[in-house]
Amino acid sequence: MNWRERVYAGSLTSAAQGSNVLLMGWVDAIRNHGNLLFIHLRDKSGIIQIVFNPVTNKESFEKALSLREEFVVAVRGIVAFREKGAENQNLSTGNIEILAKKIDIFSSSRNLPFKISEKAIVFGEDINLNPEHVDEDLRLAYRYLDIRRPSIQDLFIKRFRIIKEIRDYFYAKDFIEIETPFLTKSTPEGARDFLVPSRLHHGKFYALPQSPQLFKQLLMIGGIDRYFQIVKCFRDEDLRPNRQPEFTQLDMEASFIDEEFICELIEELIVRLFAIGEINLSRPFKRMTYGDAMDLYGTDCPDLRFGMAFKDATDILTDTGYSIFRNIIGKGGKVKGFCVKKMADALSKNVLQNEYAMRIVPSLGAKGMTWMKVIDGKLQSNIVQFFNSAELSRIIELFDAKEGDVIMMIADFSPDLVNKVLGLLRLHVAERFGLIPENKYSSLWVTDFPLFELKDGRISSQHHPFTMPDRTEFDPDNVEDLLKLNSRAYDLVINGEELGGGSIRIHDMNIQKKVFQALGLSSKAANARFGFFLNALEYGTPPHGGLALGIDRVISMILKVSSIREVIVFPKNRSAVCPLTRAPSSVEEPQLEELGITTPTGFSSVDDEILTRQKEGVSDTRTAIKITKDDVRHVAKLARLRVDNSEINEYAQGLTSIINYVEIVKELDTEQVSPTSHALESKNVWRDDEPEKESVAEAILSNAPAREGNYFKAPKILEG
Repeated sequence: MNWRERVYAGSLTSAAQGSNVLLMGWVDAIRNHGNLLFIHLRDKSGIIQIVFNPVTNKESFEKALSLREEFVVAVRGIVAFREKGAENQNLSTGNIEILAKKIDIFSSSRNLPFKISEKAIVFGEDINLNPEHVDEDLRLAYRYLDIRRPSIQDLFIKRFRIIKEIRDYFYAKDFIEIETPFLTKSTPEGARDFLVPSRLHHGKFYALPQSPQLFKQLLMIGGIDRYFQIVKCFRDEDLRPNRQPEFTQLDMEASFIDEEFICELIEELIVRLFAIGEINLSRPFKRMTYGDAMDLYGTDCPDLRFGMAFKDATDILTDTGYSIFRNIIGKGGKVKGFCVKKMADALSKNVLQNEYAMRIVPSLGAKGMTWMKVIDGKLQSNIVQFFNSAELSRIIELFDAKEGDVIMMIADFSPDLVNKVLGLLRLHVAERFGLIPENKYSSLWVTDFPLFELKDGRISSQHHPFTMPDRTEFDPDNVEDLLKLNSRAYDLVINGEELGGGSIRIHDMNIQKKVFQALGLSSKAANARFGFFLNALEYGTPPHGGLALGIDRVISMILKVSSIREVIVFPKNRSAVCPLTRAPSSVEEPQLEELGITTPTGFSSVDDEILTRQKEGVSDTRTAIKITKDDVRHVAKLARLRVDNSEINEYAQGLTSIINYVEIVKELDTEQVSPTSHALESKNVWRDDEPEKESVAEAILSNAPAREGNYFKAPKILEG
């Protein structure tokens, strides 16, 4: 069959009735009626029904009887209208079908690890084949099958459209797309780097970029003026639900601009991108300082789709009769809370006291929680008797509490802890009781972040050390003054999710030196880390700033999927492992030797069995397990066994082989095997009550560290 004659299934309409067409694709579903065989053929454009009739073409009918799901075929046939009443409204091609004249089978398919077809309903089967119903690791191990699903392909088609829109937008704004290096110098700031050893320079390493930060600033120094890039970045950081070790970001930088330029530029872009997902965002986006965000919502990524902003009750309870509050306030602490509207019934006394006050809030980090309800116009709680009528009235007024409302308060000596716990509690209550509106989007710029923060008693950058402070006159040796400095940084937050952030950069070397001095970086240390950049900074640097957007996060929000893994074509799983390729994996010793890297000796490759199985076409998604020397020593110590150094490697190899063998054995199909307690009749071959012969006992006990008669003497582990 001539591929040039091919037409796509989804492109056919009733206007093609009577046409002789050639289609190529996958068998999505099959239904055999005996005298007729129906299949659904799927390609990237859609699905169409094909009918094989032995009366009109016996050869094609008999050949089609061998078809199974996911066979790859070419079918030639005539476009015809379906019979009246047999149309399928679930398909765009549901009013037509193909009367098959000829079929070629390009390739067959093994039995599938999970259902791919999402169109079972077209044959009258109301089956939920949503990919969320398949184990994620299994889907990722067979990702090439998973992405055959029309719904998954639709995500990546829309991802393409979103990224194309980004490029078109920046081209129209006179930005130039430039690629920056992937192999660069490690500058340990923020998350951990992924390091790449150099074969030509033993003992030295490249780093994969966490961000093109310094290179894009060098482009501004180079006079590029406006730059952007859709770039892969890498961070070896602790895993969270919406993080990946490698991710895609929109990186941009511009010269001779200020914060307003960045905000206007990005707002217009974000509105356009969300429109692709049929989401209308209003402009201008709200703005909030970091201080207000922390004070009102306990986080620098506040979700503004619902209320429950914090109120500070400290001043109205300074002399309260409730001693816990009075003592905390007297020592500089805070009493803050929020009001949950119309939830007095759902938040019963039992839920408030036994769940939230006694269990949930302590798990969030506070010692407890105080609650009050408005019932019949008055506050009710288990401690309301400790407050006078004036205090109770002022509490109602402060929280704007109405009938049926619930007030939840946290008190602690640490104001930061109060904000943090209230922020977590606010989200917990909102999510648990469905208080977050669906299909609502709240966009926010968070600004005026502190330039510095204290970590382990030392000053460090909250953003990065190239962020411009809000004022340039400061004493780099005055910690109190440094902690009052704000940065010219900004984060874009939508629905409580940070989608990106950036800052105006330092372009004056004198300011940069003061920042390094504040961070405790000597000239030697600064040059060792950033010398190439600092040198460039002294050759005429324009004022400049930029921003990076997390593309995966933006797209997952636009397309309303639960995880960024859904919009990354070959993602890592929650453990930062690729179930498809099994990366990261061990490599051959010669490769390591060539790189000048040494590893503990005495181990055989624990991946050998798995790799062999993969070469033979056997699916294997397990993670190989290595037993190390330290593991052996630890177990020997727990078992109070003496193990010579010469034995450690042998034990490690043996245990590694056993454990990984067991992992393979666990996958054997035992469905038809009757359960047994023992494969063979069991018999104690050591002894009944006493060793049979003294010589046998002596041989057995010869390795005992201590004896008592004919028994091992074990030291006490638990004292009475």
